Amino acid sequence: MTLDELATIIAARASADPKDSWTAKLLLQGPEKAAEKFGEEAVEAIIEAVKGDRAALTSEAADVLFHLLVMLHSRGVAIADVMDELARRTGQSGLEEKAARPK
Repeated sequence: MTLDELATIIAARASADPKDSWTAKLLLQGPEKAAEKFGEEAVEAIIEAVKGDRAALTSEAADVLFHLLVMLHSRGVAIADVMDELARRTGQSGLEEKAARPK
């Protein structure tokens, strides 16, 4: 599965009945709740990375990506826009990119 495919699934489920869809239920609670859930999943992934549990980290990373895309959807940010930003940064060192950011 690609991130584009996952974003398409999330967009389709956004209009589902919240009784039947976790995605719809989460989006109904607003962008703040989507952001909170993304943060929770990110922390869980960090914990598994520190513990070194590869299978658990894989599972948590999937949750992170899913909830990142739900959060982006909640604010109308397309994954294509994120990928375009990453492409813009290609060829520039991460240190140069960070130094060029407004302070």
